[in-house]
Amino acid sequence: MADPQILATVPRSATEEIQIAINEYKGKKYLDLRVYYTTDDGASWNPTKKGVTFSPEKLIDLKAAIETAIQEFGVEEEQTEE
Repeated sequence: MADPQILATVPRSATEEIQIAINEYKGKKYLDLRVYYTTDDGASWNPTKKGVTFSPEKLIDLKAAIETAIQEFGVEEEQTEE
Protein backbone atom coordinates (compact mmCIF):
# COMPACT_ATOMS: atom_id res chain seq x y z
CA MET A 1 0.00 0.00 0.00
CA ALA A 2 1.35 3.41 -1.00
CA ASP A 3 1.70 6.26 1.47
CA PRO A 4 -1.36 8.52 1.60
CA GLN A 5 -1.31 11.76 -0.37
CA ILE A 6 -2.18 14.34 2.29
CA LEU A 7 -4.27 17.14 0.81
CA ALA A 8 -4.86 19.17 3.98
CA THR A 9 -4.72 19.10 7.75
CA VAL A 10 -7.24 20.78 10.02
CA PRO A 11 -6.10 21.34 13.63
CA ARG A 12 -8.61 20.32 16.32
CA SER A 13 -6.48 20.89 19.41
CA ALA A 14 -2.82 20.89 20.43
CA THR A 15 -2.79 17.09 20.22
CA GLU A 16 -5.35 16.30 17.49
CA GLU A 17 -5.83 17.13 13.83
CA ILE A 18 -7.95 15.91 10.94
CA GLN A 19 -5.94 14.75 7.94
CA ILE A 20 -7.65 14.80 4.56
CA ALA A 21 -5.85 12.44 2.22
CA ILE A 22 -6.12 10.30 -0.88
CA ASN A 23 -5.42 6.76 0.23
CA GLU A 24 -5.39 3.36 -1.41
CA TYR A 25 -6.74 0.06 -0.11
CA LYS A 26 -6.79 -3.22 -2.03
CA GLY A 27 -5.87 -1.37 -5.23
CA LYS A 28 -8.69 1.19 -4.99
CA LYS A 29 -8.25 4.87 -4.19
CA TYR A 30 -10.53 6.80 -1.87
CA LEU A 31 -10.72 10.07 0.07
CA ASP A 32 -9.99 9.61 3.77
CA LEU A 33 -10.88 12.13 6.50
CA ARG A 34 -9.35 10.85 9.72
CA VAL A 35 -8.53 12.13 13.21
CA TYR A 36 -4.84 11.84 14.08
CA TYR A 37 -3.20 12.38 17.46
CA THR A 38 0.28 13.23 18.69
CA THR A 39 2.04 12.54 21.97
CA ASP A 40 5.36 14.18 21.08
CA ASP A 41 4.41 17.81 20.35
CA GLY A 42 3.64 17.10 16.69
CA ALA A 43 6.85 15.30 15.73
CA SER A 44 4.75 12.32 14.65
CA TRP A 45 1.03 11.84 14.06
CA ASN A 46 -0.85 8.57 14.55
CA PRO A 47 -4.27 7.66 13.11
CA THR A 48 -7.28 6.92 15.26
CA LYS A 49 -10.31 4.80 14.36
CA LYS A 50 -12.31 8.03 14.10
CA GLY A 51 -12.72 8.86 10.44
CA VAL A 52 -14.68 8.39 7.27
CA THR A 53 -13.80 7.38 3.72
CA PHE A 54 -15.44 8.38 0.46
CA SER A 55 -15.23 6.55 -2.84
CA PRO A 56 -14.54 8.77 -5.86
CA GLU A 57 -18.17 8.30 -6.95
CA LYS A 58 -19.40 10.00 -3.74
CA LEU A 59 -17.18 13.09 -3.96
CA ILE A 60 -19.76 15.11 -5.92
CA ASP A 61 -22.29 14.51 -3.12
CA LEU A 62 -19.69 15.55 -0.53
CA LYS A 63 -18.83 18.69 -2.52
CA ALA A 64 -22.50 19.68 -2.77
CA ALA A 65 -22.97 19.22 0.98
CA ILE A 66 -19.89 21.33 1.76
CA GLU A 67 -21.00 24.07 -0.63
CA THR A 68 -24.44 24.11 1.04
CA ALA A 69 -22.80 24.37 4.48
CA ILE A 70 -20.55 27.22 3.28
CA GLN A 71 -23.63 29.14 2.11
CA GLU A 72 -25.59 28.32 5.29
CA PHE A 73 -22.81 29.58 7.55
CA GLY A 74 -21.92 32.55 5.34
CA VAL A 75 -18.28 31.50 5.15
CA GLU A 76 -16.18 33.45 2.67
CA GLU A 77 -12.97 32.24 1.11
CA GLU A 78 -9.84 33.89 2.43
CA GLN A 79 -8.19 36.30 0.05
CA THR A 80 -4.49 35.62 -0.47
CA GLU A 81 -2.19 38.51 -1.21
CA GLU A 82 0.15 38.15 -4.16
